[in-house]
Amino acid sequence: MAYNYLKEEYINHFIEEAIKEDVNTGDHSSLASIPEGKESKAQLLIKGNGILAGVKLANHIFNYVDPKLYVEYFKTDGDKVSNGDIGLEVSGSAVSILTAERLVLNCMQRMSGIATYTHNMAALISHTNTKLLDTRKTTPNFRLAEKWAVQIGGGKNHRFGLFDMIMLKDNHNDFAGGITKAVEATQAYLKDKKLDLKIEVETRNLEEVKETLDTNAVDVIMLDNMSVDMMKEAVTLINGRCETEASGGITEETIVPIAETGVDYISVGALTHSYKSLDISLKAVS
Repeated sequence: MAYNYLKEEYINHFIEEAIKEDVNTGDHSSLASIPEGKESKAQLLIKGNGILAGVKLANHIFNYVDPKLYVEYFKTDGDKVSNGDIGLEVSGSAVSILTAERLVLNCMQRMSGIATYTHNMAALISHTNTKLLDTRKTTPNFRLAEKWAVQIGGGKNHRFGLFDMIMLKDNHNDFAGGITKAVEATQAYLKDKKLDLKIEVETRNLEEVKETLDTNAVDVIMLDNMSVDMMKEAVTLINGRCETEASGGITEETIVPIAETGVDYISVGALTHSYKSLDISLKAVS
């Protein structure tokens, strides 16, 4: 079962830490300038074209800052949006709206950028059976939102962290004395710790693919930085004995021929580290 990182407690913890970072002892700009008890409203304005993400998270943020805020939603997560669209309207305490504003925008701008990029990349390989994955190349303490955005954009989440799947990468294998030793040690460790985790092994050539297959203990073989021709050979060699994942600097220009090799998954770190945020703002309305 995939790790459920979208539990209420995890979302609230994320918001709590983000509010501490931004508000700390108080939103003194708003408290100083806005009359006490002032009621107002504001609209979320979309200033670009893309896939909207972070709507549900925004709802959590508004509710955390002030449960009395009323939010009317005109768009939802995964909707295609265009310049000029209104995503939502929030009304209630003017101070509360301003206190929540930046965190809502920071999350939605970045999440929408990731969702848009993911949507576009997934569309390129939609004619194949290959699924698009994210990676752990995320912003520290923002992984929850970034992986959520990948889901919204039509991608799939890889492991959430170091704890919910075994991935033996080149450094693990080299430090352990080779793939076979790394896998054998991993099997013993999982048995000793009574852990039920999938095992994935990174391979760099066909010899390493063969060695990994010979362990008869691996769920996924990563084909890292291989040429398209080598990947085709690897997929044929593996022949469904375990799942396959292509990885290594994959771009819009290279993703189609890689998907057409027949790999089960393609992981793209750029989904969460090289996206462009969607331009969104929150503006007061009379």
